[in-house]
Amino acid sequence: MTPVIHSHPSRKYPPPLDRTRYRLRYRVECFFHDLKCSRAAATRYDKTATSYLAVLRVESMFLWLR
Repeated sequence: MTPVIHSHPSRKYPPPLDRTRYRLRYRVECFFHDLKCSRAAATRYDKTATSYLAVLRVESMFLWLR
């Protein structure tokens, strides 16, 4: 896996940056941030992994429709 992050601006020879992969990485990070901020998924204490996964899927659908 190759890292897709910006290098420090004062670096003399910055490594190349793939902007399309960086843009997709940013979208995924924003999605997980929104998912963590939602109260429905953050405060669940389910007994089984399948019920917790169902809550995550429903919350993901709500975020996608928003």
